Amino acid sequence: MDLGLKGKVALVTGGSKGIGLHTAIQLAKEGADVAICARNQASLEEAAEQVNQRTGCKVYYLLADMAKKEDCEKIVQQTAEHFGRFDILINNAGTSSANPFEQVETELWQQDLDLKLFGAIHCSQHAIPFMRQAGGGAIVNVTAVIAKTPPASSLPTTVSRAAGMALTKAMSKDLGNDNIRVNTVCIGLIRSDQIEKRWKQQAPELSWEQFSTKAEHQIPLGRIGETEEAAKVIAFLASDAASYVTGTSINIDGGVSGVL
Repeated sequence: MDLGLKGKVALVTGGSKGIGLHTAIQLAKEGADVAICARNQASLEEAAEQVNQRTGCKVYYLLADMAKKEDCEKIVQQTAEHFGRFDILINNAGTSSANPFEQVETELWQQDLDLKLFGAIHCSQHAIPFMRQAGGGAIVNVTAVIAKTPPASSLPTTVSRAAGMALTKAMSKDLGNDNIRVNTVCIGLIRSDQIEKRWKQQAPELSWEQFSTKAEHQIPLGRIGETEEAAKVIAFLASDAASYVTGTSINIDGGVSGVL
């Protein structure tokens, strides 16, 4: 299936590891020109090499902090200038920060919102004019399935992610006339540095397959998802194959969530 990504330009924030890196690889495989950004130069260089080895494509990488408005503006502008257009924005930057309500100080609330919510807002604000020039575009906000049913001790992450879902729906309504689609993916248990750390701490005697398929995860599909599986869904939503999909959220969680 041709996703219609050839000649498109995509920026993936938080693109040096995990879902961001594999999304960059998937987009490049489909023929898109890809830029990635992150806060660590060494990680960016390593990620760029991985994309090149896996796809034969050169990725454009930028050092940036998505919690800073000026960095958001810079990376969008530089991506558009480097490639001559701008079509796709993947707002993926973020970290996990889960604590009981009374343990979350104002500073941590602000840091989390600045990175996950305002990072997406600022990048989108600067990307939209370029998308209009290109005749349309796609924005995918990467959020979390627990934002739909926040458990105890999940703050501030679940609040930031829930705000990202509301942002997605509102933006999709405002930007539809410009042929700019906005969707979100809600991530569940997906293989990542954090999950692998948990595996090695909790059950180092098990292989990854054994740990992934443990019944205690309570995943209907019976295993933890692979990073590439999330990347493929994101690439689809960013592509022309999803040309009539906007304002929606897709759970990538193996069926574990109790909500649609």
